[in-house]
Amino acid sequence: MEFGFTAEDEVFRAEARAWLSEHADGTQDRRSWERTLGKAGWIGLGWPESGYGNRTATLTQQVVWAEEYARSGAPPRSGHIGENLLAPTLIAHGTEEQKARFLPPIAAGDELWCQGYSEPGAGSDLAGVRTRAELGSDGTYRVTGQKIWTSLAHEADWCFVLARTDSRSTRQHGLTFLLVPMDQPGRIEVRPIRQLTGTSDFNEVFFDGARARVEHVVGQEGGGWRVAMSLLGFERGVSTLAQQVGFAAELGRVVRAAVDSGAVGDPVVRERLVRQWAELRVMRWNALRTLGGSAAEVGASSVAKLLWGGWHQRLGELAMRVRGAVAGVGSQGWSASAPYELDDFQRLFLFSRADTIYGGSDQIQRTIIAERVLGLPREPKGAS
Repeated sequence: MEFGFTAEDEVFRAEARAWLSEHADGTQDRRSWERTLGKAGWIGLGWPESGYGNRTATLTQQVVWAEEYARSGAPPRSGHIGENLLAPTLIAHGTEEQKARFLPPIAAGDELWCQGYSEPGAGSDLAGVRTRAELGSDGTYRVTGQKIWTSLAHEADWCFVLARTDSRSTRQHGLTFLLVPMDQPGRIEVRPIRQLTGTSDFNEVFFDGARARVEHVVGQEGGGWRVAMSLLGFERGVSTLAQQVGFAAELGRVVRAAVDSGAVGDPVVRERLVRQWAELRVMRWNALRTLGGSAAEVGASSVAKLLWGGWHQRLGELAMRVRGAVAGVGSQGWSASAPYELDDFQRLFLFSRADTIYGGSDQIQRTIIAERVLGLPREPKGAS
């Protein structure tokens, strides 16, 4: 059954739509836009606690806001990592002092965060991290190691880092969840990674004795695995529904291109267009079905990731097919003297190649479902 919205939800929708229509004009840089959102109280709606400069909203109102934001064409968020990942983790595991220090600047849009999880030798295998943190006599940790695929690290003020504080530990044992300031010249280096699309939102981050204060350990030393797993449980639900609004808009553009190019006359193309539409509806119903469930519900986020990653990648391939041979030419045509500019469909195709890798590869998601949901024998682990 389709998700129902109350009269109060529709009043909230009208407020959100009117505010976005007035303010989301695309003229602000991303950091200024975060502060605009914070000043109006739109950051932290999903937090279970208020009083940090945020206001809270019901689950249905969070869905309304996410969908209206996606429909408005507002700028991409720079603060979502702090708002949707770190903040709920601090509320669940942080001290009162940590919440008082870090939540208000997130709600105001003043401090941006990035996530220091993946490493060159430990991408989806989070338990294999090698970044180390040693506690010095001055009461600060010295963090040394490398993180990779760190989204928005070039904009972030802080990074939450999973590091190994017990040099004798292996796998998930001896890991600690640290809050590390990024403004440490000579101790932290950020190197943007140029992607196929020409953009550089991902980064390599090198820590060379970077300092982190002992009071900025979330949870307890050696207890980072529990905190890290809790954080990953927040990557679900409302954000997935908002993502699907964007997917629907992309699918609509592909359908229109198929009609304009005549590709819709091909029965194979027609079948694929209908299949994309039907699968998108299934994804929405699945997201609505699990919305509001326990963050620890085993396998739900893995199923969602498998569904949307493959779907979006197939949409990129279909976008190329409906364009035909023109899909291989730049948006301004071909010229030996002019720069090659990608059009929207080409960016969709190239960017979506990574959808089945980042955020936990398809292989990892299938392993989680096999072992934790279906109870199949565990995958053999290599030596760490």
